[in-house]
Amino acid sequence: MAGWSCLVTGGGGFLGQRIVHLLVEEKELQEIRVLDKVFRPEVREEFSKLQSKIRLTLLEGDILDEQCLKEACQGASVVIHTASVIDVMNAVQRETIMNVNVRGTQLLLETCVQASVPVFIHTSTIEVAGPNSYREIIQDGHEEEHLETAWSSPYPYSKKLAEKAVLGANGWALKNGGTLYTCALRPMYIYGEGSPLLYAHVDSALKNNGILSHHCKFSRVNPVYVGNVAWAHILASRALRDPQKAPSIQGQFYYISDGTPHQSYDDLNYTLGKEWGLCLDSGMSLPVSLKYWLAFLLEIVSFLLSPIYKYRPPFNCHLITLSNSVFTFSYKKAQRELGYEPLFTWEEAKQKTKEWVGSLVKQHKETLKTKTH
Repeated sequence: MAGWSCLVTGGGGFLGQRIVHLLVEEKELQEIRVLDKVFRPEVREEFSKLQSKIRLTLLEGDILDEQCLKEACQGASVVIHTASVIDVMNAVQRETIMNVNVRGTQLLLETCVQASVPVFIHTSTIEVAGPNSYREIIQDGHEEEHLETAWSSPYPYSKKLAEKAVLGANGWALKNGGTLYTCALRPMYIYGEGSPLLYAHVDSALKNNGILSHHCKFSRVNPVYVGNVAWAHILASRALRDPQKAPSIQGQFYYISDGTPHQSYDDLNYTLGKEWGLCLDSGMSLPVSLKYWLAFLLEIVSFLLSPIYKYRPPFNCHLITLSNSVFTFSYKKAQRELGYEPLFTWEEAKQKTKEWVGSLVKQHKETLKTKTH
């Protein structure tokens, strides 16, 4: 596909930025369009540096704005759809999450048909597969197991519906007589420099004498580095544009992990922060079963109070399950069909992320110094 162009939705986000950086190196790519609701000043600055290498167009707009999508998709050859609302705390209204994650994806697919965009890659999540119970053990899970989340919590539920819409759209007829080809990537928990979740953990620890919260010690997961997830998107876009490879990839989903060791979320946070004086809370931790029932009771209280008062529990059943399950997945199918091999080793990923955590700690210390003077 000589002289192709690519639209990245959510391109100003944690993963989106990394995809844009890797796209710059792609052969015969003429333009990258980056759509996001808002671009932070530092992101704009970062992208302006890339404009000497490639035509890079920033589009500020809403995924639910049909006119905006129409302009963004016009003449595009590939859409990489990373835009979504991520929320495990039920902090965002259900309606907002369903609108952005489901309706936004459907609108984008419909726009691709009208604009005759032939390739659509969707960033899904491991959460569409589960875990459904902290007692269930999934180790080295794979695509043939057809695991599916049973949660009605807005985030996993909306992402499940969005992924189904994308894979169901594979083979749709385009306005110009062509065909739409789609696939979805399901990354594990993503870490790396700029991770909003890791930032929240570090920030909370710094406000608590360097003590990292210790709520996830029973989990066993295989987190994935952001650079490797971005690389999987690049390979998927190459494969779907390749007439030889495309037929086996169309309408498929892929688990994306890497060489990061299987560990608990707590251990990952500790590994990335210990060099900077961050340590795990050594206090006693409640048994998971007790935490789960406590979460269940709090959810009932929240429901009963809802007509008169909006009470948001500090944790919920879905979060307890997510944080305390054995849930790991293999990337063999992506390796086989997309040619995916992690671009960054665990050592490289760990080093880069540690340096970023170090910069947060340094920033915090400087802020404290300024306040005391």
